[in-house]
Amino acid sequence: MSATLPPAPNDAPPAQPRNPLHGMTLEAIVTALQARYGWEGLGERIPVRCFTHDPSIASSLKFLRKTPWARDKVEGLYLFMLRDDRRAQGHAGTPPAAAP
Repeated sequence: MSATLPPAPNDAPPAQPRNPLHGMTLEAIVTALQARYGWEGLGERIPVRCFTHDPSIASSLKFLRKTPWARDKVEGLYLFMLRDDRRAQGHAGTPPAAAP
């Protein structure tokens, strides 16, 4: 009789191919958002002091790691940016509709 053994504790977690945040560091997310929107744009979209008053990657990371609600907003904006990019790529290859 063969029994299935639970995975060893050092086994890698299962891949998450449908999760765009999987494997992304918070630093990479903040850096991508800052490159896309700039600090001023980030501060307008997510009004927190780490983006509006003397912003830097380091100070933003420190704040976001301690503040789950702000991190959730940043991750949400990153996901929106990815969806927006995908939408733009999808529409770039389609010709404009002909006028009647």
